[in-house]
Amino acid sequence: MTLSTLLLLFDLVLLITLLGLAVAAVTSPEPRRAAMLFISFGFWLSLVWARLHAPDVALAEAAIGAGMGGALMLAAARRAARETRTNEQSNAND
Repeated sequence: MTLSTLLLLFDLVLLITLLGLAVAAVTSPEPRRAAMLFISFGFWLSLVWARLHAPDVALAEAAIGAGMGGALMLAAARRAARETRTNEQSNAND
């Protein structure tokens, strides 16, 4: 196999995995799992940007998209789970 064929296969694997992560993140019923899948999607997308020879966009995606955005989503998922537990406990006491 030539180098261009291998790179095409690599690009195809990147694309299929990226689409799979996107669908899994959007359809996940559990907020924490969806946030972790979103973080994985962001890091994978930064690989795609690096492959497209856009290192500045790749670094920004990794830092802002996956890093900060993922941390905020995990914090929101944690807060939502805590509020759900509190509401369930108060309903059980009623």
